[in-house]
Amino acid sequence: MKKRNHFFILILISLAVMFLFFETQTKVANATMNASVKIPDESIRLRILANSNSEADQKLKREIRDEVNAQITTWVGELSTISEAREIIRKQLPAIETIVQTKLDEAGLEKTFSVELNKVAFPTKMYGEYIYPAGQYEAVLITLGEGEGKNWWCVLFPPLCFLDFENGDAVKENKDSKADVAETASAEETEQADEIQTKFFVVELFHSLVSAVGSLFS
Repeated sequence: MKKRNHFFILILISLAVMFLFFETQTKVANATMNASVKIPDESIRLRILANSNSEADQKLKREIRDEVNAQITTWVGELSTISEAREIIRKQLPAIETIVQTKLDEAGLEKTFSVELNKVAFPTKMYGEYIYPAGQYEAVLITLGEGEGKNWWCVLFPPLCFLDFENGDAVKENKDSKADVAETASAEETEQADEIQTKFFVVELFHSLVSAVGSLFS
């Protein structure tokens, strides 16, 4: 009789662990579905790749970010369709180049750079409870120098640049971009640590329940 009771209790424990696992998976799935709420299919992003992760290069990236974002917002802030936004931004690419060059001159730097409006590869990102899938998205891409530093991005149209995607977690490494590899390193370490802690929690929970069951029938 005692062995039979132990058997049923172990089944209950297994079901509880499975429930915790599927609950976690459901949260991730819901986060992925919620991503579309924040970024419409018809949108134009802004992505800036810093030359490197040095303090000076990252500072320059942020300065260019602020200037370019503020300028583009004045161009597309009142527009209602993506075709209008695309037309305006494409015509104003030389003006964006001027902004970048001016910031480089002010910093006394002679770096190459490029500005384009095209389909751009983005890594998977998590911002709060939302997951933004990796993929090719229409964006203004500004590449500074070697473009090997951490990047910053937001959504220009419709305006969503109040979201600080630079501080979001990289969920999946995009092997096509050196900048993405550098960006995901610390996030992957955090993810691994969280995974280890979760495993320890489940194991400790299991052992605690087994000990409790043992004490009841000893």
